[in-house]
Amino acid sequence: MPPPEAEVTAAYAALHAAIDRIAALDTTPASDADVVRAAEMHEHATRRLYPIGLRRVGDVSDRDAHRRLGHRTLSNFMTARLRITDPKRRQDHMKALLQFHALSGDLLDPQCPTLAQAAAEGAIGPDHIHAALDTLDRIPAKVSADEKTRAEAMMADFARDHGPAGIEKLGARILAHLDPDGTVTDDADRARQRGLNLRGQDAQLMSKLSATLDPLTRAMLDVVIAAWAAPGMNDPDHPDSPRGSADDVDDEVLREAARRDLRSQSQRNHDALKALLQAVLDGGLLGTSHRGLPPHLIIKVTEEALREQAGVGETTSGAVVPISDVIDLAAKAQQHLAVFEGHRTEVLYLGQANRSQRFALFAADGGCSAPDCDQPFATTEAHHAQKDWAQGGWTDIIDLAPACPKHNRMVGHKRGQFTTHMVSDGPDAGRAAWVLNGEDTIAPNPLRINRSHDLAEALAAYRRGERLTQAPRGPTPRGTHDTRPPPERRRVPKLIACRWSVTRYDPATMRPAT
Repeated sequence: MPPPEAEVTAAYAALHAAIDRIAALDTTPASDADVVRAAEMHEHATRRLYPIGLRRVGDVSDRDAHRRLGHRTLSNFMTARLRITDPKRRQDHMKALLQFHALSGDLLDPQCPTLAQAAAEGAIGPDHIHAALDTLDRIPAKVSADEKTRAEAMMADFARDHGPAGIEKLGARILAHLDPDGTVTDDADRARQRGLNLRGQDAQLMSKLSATLDPLTRAMLDVVIAAWAAPGMNDPDHPDSPRGSADDVDDEVLREAARRDLRSQSQRNHDALKALLQAVLDGGLLGTSHRGLPPHLIIKVTEEALREQAGVGETTSGAVVPISDVIDLAAKAQQHLAVFEGHRTEVLYLGQANRSQRFALFAADGGCSAPDCDQPFATTEAHHAQKDWAQGGWTDIIDLAPACPKHNRMVGHKRGQFTTHMVSDGPDAGRAAWVLNGEDTIAPNPLRINRSHDLAEALAAYRRGERLTQAPRGPTPRGTHDTRPPPERRRVPKLIACRWSVTRYDPATMRPAT
């Protein structure tokens, strides 16, 4: 007989039933005032639920329940089980708003009690909390605890009537008041705040780069911009524009190039960075190999995109490049061509891990094969997914899958490690399946296949009116690897092409197809 349902889970079941009832309501008979009031009540309820949700995750952490399921960290559990998209931000909010026990067992007050109270009342939401915590994190370490407490209370009260943008403006004034001439800030504060973030590509394949630079890095960047982003230098709109540093160019040539340069300073900065990166790649400063691949721009592209000259290519770092840029790059490059038939991935067979296999793995998988991992292929290693090398596994391409260093070392028999095997049939044939090992007393975790690198195929399937088949969700036997016999070995000829072109042939006549 199953144990009786706990009060907390019964309450959440009732909450979901209430949500179902609210979702089914017809607001047509309601007055305008009632509709407005309902919208206000909904947002208030959503904000009140947020800190309660933080407490629920805290309950899991306090009991180490995530570790019993096999998750090594709370962040892994939040991402995989709760599908929380930004676990670090959520954990920052937990540290600031929740009460934790001291070593003595006493329950401590929250780090930010005024913010915690406003959140519990539903007066502020996650974005308000994040903006306030960002300002508190930038307060210099030498500022007194009383001043920090007053700053936290001021921002919490301000957030009750203003949005996150207003909190950021107030935070700037608070920081200016606490350290008006910058003398309180020390090297430790600067080191803590330094960073550079490259955001994902948007619909136009453009990416935003934001950075907080320490003083020395800023000074060095100023030197680079002065020399490489000078008017007329590294102008992609004019092929005869001088390249490299302005210090190496004749003055008259530079003046002529500057006269026809219509770019803004921001655009010149961008083009200088692009030219500098190109010089690094071409100059051999990155060495001769990185994770089995040459440290150059490596792009995979479908035959359909090449044929139609429409679409995009994908690099080992996960970036997407328009097909027009791919064609321009191909004219100057040594190509390594991998061709796939239809929507299947028939790849190379080789007896040992080498550069050709790395090319094949990138072409077939595109990134780490572990579930929920978005690490691009450039960061991965070759993982023996069918049977571990130490146990006599084959180092053949049909038994290998890319895995980032963290996940490659998380395969094993123990709790918190993964069981892996290669799928041998169906639409996922040739893909690595992963199962997280938990305790026998808890329901097994589902078998999962990482599809975060399948965006191109997902879009193609959508256009064909299809859906990608999902991996089975049922339990699978525990153990490091699948114990089924390995699939029959088939040797596939190695294909190497330099300065290649593609022509489609009719197999019956062996003449170019019309």
